[in-house]
Amino acid sequence: MKRTRTAAIVAAIASLPLALSACVGGGSSGGGSTAGAADTDTKTLTIWHYESDDSAMGKAWNKAIDIFKEKHPGVTVKVEHQTFEAIQKNAKIVLTGKDVPDVMEYNKGNATAGQLASQGLLTPLTDVATSKGWDKKIVGSLQTTAKYDDKGLMGSGEWYGVPNYGEFVDVYYNKKMFADAGVQVPTTLAQFEDVMKTFKDKGVTPLATAGSEYPLGQLWYELVLNNADRSFVDNYQLFKNDVDFHGPEMTKATETLNQWVKDGYVSKDAAGLKAEDMGVSFINGTAPMMVSGSWWFGRLQTEMKDDWGQFLFPGNKLQPGSSGNIWVVPAHANSKSLAEDFIDITLSPEVQQVLADNGGLPVAGDVSKITDPQTKELTQNFQNILDADGLAYYPDWPVAGFYDVLVSQFQSLVNQSKTPAQVLDGLKAPYESGKADLLGTP
Repeated sequence: MKRTRTAAIVAAIASLPLALSACVGGGSSGGGSTAGAADTDTKTLTIWHYESDDSAMGKAWNKAIDIFKEKHPGVTVKVEHQTFEAIQKNAKIVLTGKDVPDVMEYNKGNATAGQLASQGLLTPLTDVATSKGWDKKIVGSLQTTAKYDDKGLMGSGEWYGVPNYGEFVDVYYNKKMFADAGVQVPTTLAQFEDVMKTFKDKGVTPLATAGSEYPLGQLWYELVLNNADRSFVDNYQLFKNDVDFHGPEMTKATETLNQWVKDGYVSKDAAGLKAEDMGVSFINGTAPMMVSGSWWFGRLQTEMKDDWGQFLFPGNKLQPGSSGNIWVVPAHANSKSLAEDFIDITLSPEVQQVLADNGGLPVAGDVSKITDPQTKELTQNFQNILDADGLAYYPDWPVAGFYDVLVSQFQSLVNQSKTPAQVLDGLKAPYESGKADLLGTP
């Protein structure tokens, strides 16, 4: 999830008409890509993804592209590296047009893939998932993010996306800095706070994070989950019941994060920092800990000189995480059959093993072949979460536009321009409005 904006998205948006709402169709009730028109281009495959070449996913996708080229020697493969942020903000506008990729990596959840699926902008893949056996490789909770109903709610309905790896939020720590400070890996939230106080007392800001993008919201969600159970997650993510934004789960989390800011455990300039700034701060040894996702693993192995380790957020039975980002086929894609072939290759043993060897948490790989100790540690942490049914998805998933809401509210918290109660009010209103829109309730 490396985020640098590209000109391709901007150009695509500029070429679209201003009046877009009339162009957006309703969700399809078809069961596969045959619901759309036949392929209009069998000689070109255009792929959009936002993984860096040094990440596990980037290495795996490059392997998949090589295999695809061998199997389709007459096909030109065009790969465009987009950014998570650009696609997150502009996918609906871009996919309404005709100049779209054939297959695209996209974020999963109600507010992202679900929204596009319900608007008819993605191709349903149920038939091909069955015929190619994807439904046998991607099973259990991993299917949750692949399926969306006619309202765009995840977990049931048609297949609209295909995940081929897992991901979760972990705590990365600098072993040298821990040893120099005389602290151990914490196993409770109280111990975690003691470790942070030790570093702060030594003049070191203990947590690398970022408020202008996703990291700070995920840190907050870890604190929410520290006080939550599965029923809370089902209520918040799947709308099983109403959510009390001033209940103990969110109140305690927001007050704790607010106190961490006051105590200097989170720097006050974090409000203006991006995820890249956070990662660099941890990699260069400025901060001893970083709470972020498994998507950083490959880069840390490549760039971090000091010895580092990982541990699950202490005291939590639930962790932010899910299947990884999904491959989707836009409704207006010209080469849907080629796109399906490419997706199938990403689930092949060869590509899945590249993921496994590089810490990519494959859904169909052979973990027993992993030899690197850091990769084994990452994979074991993820397996521990799965064994405990501990995947709790991500805080921005439930409703459209909630990502930007989270970013804005927690920037205000870090800036100390809003109290915890005001932040919770700022989260509650758009959540409930978005939920009503999704469910069609007044």
